[in-house]
Amino acid sequence: MPRYRYEAVDAVGETLREELDAASPEAAVEHLRDQGLLPLSVAEVKGGWLRGGFGQPLFSQRRSVSQKSIILLTQQLSSLLNAGLPLDRALTILIGVAEDERGRALLERVREKVRGGSSLADALEAQGAFSRFYLNMIRAGEAGGALEAVLKRLTEFLERSRALRETVTSALIYPTILVAVAALSVIILLTFVVPQFQRLFADAGKTLPLATQIVIAVGDGFRHYWWVGVIVIGLIVAVVRQQLSRPESRLRWDRGFLRLPLFGDLIARVETARLSRTLGTLLGNGVSLLNALTIVRETLSNQVLVAALGEVAEHVKTGRGLADPLLEAEVFPKLAVQMIRVGEETGQLQEMLLQVAETYDGEVQTAVKRMLTLLEPALILGLGVIIAGIIMSILVAILSLNELAF
Repeated sequence: MPRYRYEAVDAVGETLREELDAASPEAAVEHLRDQGLLPLSVAEVKGGWLRGGFGQPLFSQRRSVSQKSIILLTQQLSSLLNAGLPLDRALTILIGVAEDERGRALLERVREKVRGGSSLADALEAQGAFSRFYLNMIRAGEAGGALEAVLKRLTEFLERSRALRETVTSALIYPTILVAVAALSVIILLTFVVPQFQRLFADAGKTLPLATQIVIAVGDGFRHYWWVGVIVIGLIVAVVRQQLSRPESRLRWDRGFLRLPLFGDLIARVETARLSRTLGTLLGNGVSLLNALTIVRETLSNQVLVAALGEVAEHVKTGRGLADPLLEAEVFPKLAVQMIRVGEETGQLQEMLLQVAETYDGEVQTAVKRMLTLLEPALILGLGVIIAGIIMSILVAILSLNELAF
């Protein structure tokens, strides 16, 4: 039976860190609750360097807080406040849980500001480590007296956003590995295998077929001028980064990304899901539509959509609805715009935005699977063609030498 290490708070507010045996993480949580404990986190105990759970710091070593740490912090704070603990006591417990010195110091600064009369949103904002979206959600929750509910919604939002991002990232892992293996295989053939036959061809003293000459020349280039390729790749990376750092160039690049087959549609769906979930969550917590649009722009990564959303916000200022300006922008999926129009007409814009997010989350997963279905055989076929071409060029040269010998 797996063993789990847990952190929990008992009835008097003390933090416990122990281990227990359970069939699953859910069973471990249920067992802790039956004992009257409030679980903060549960992680399976693993040996060696894979050991996780509480060995991972609450905050990263950087100034900014990682997405995983934000989710953990939000979830733990929500659990403590829902248990009836005051904010000051909840922060004190989180300080005791944090094992990283920088994370503990940050929480201590937040607690001191809260004790000095600041709101939680203002205390977090002073740290410079949380996004405007996060801070505005906390501020809206405090203003409405529903901080516990807002923290729960924030946790759900952050988990869904991370799941969407990990879906796309995971989909790129296999093609990346496949391309790397293909490139390594070709380099090994050209730099180690082809030279063995090159000596044989040199001893024969005969003119080689053109295909064989090309393969040998490429192999020589890899062996003797590999450093040129490294410099060229470095220059390309530097130029691309410089281009992406300039607003005008970044806009052109992002417009080009949206026009790519398969990938462009995937980018639009990912951004639409992010936009809809963020906007719906903000509206559901009392943030005005205009302010919500301003915050949502900071969560998008494609500058074409960011610029279009800025124009939409200008139309909203004049009293127009949300759907018509989105449709006129001509960069957002029409299905999403029509669903938003229905939400406006029925007075359920927040619910419809969240529904749009759910819809496009599913479409992103479908699009990723479809893209992999097409990409994987194409990569394998390309690798096979390249390797077969190298082998055939060698075989043709060997056969030509045999014919001359006869």
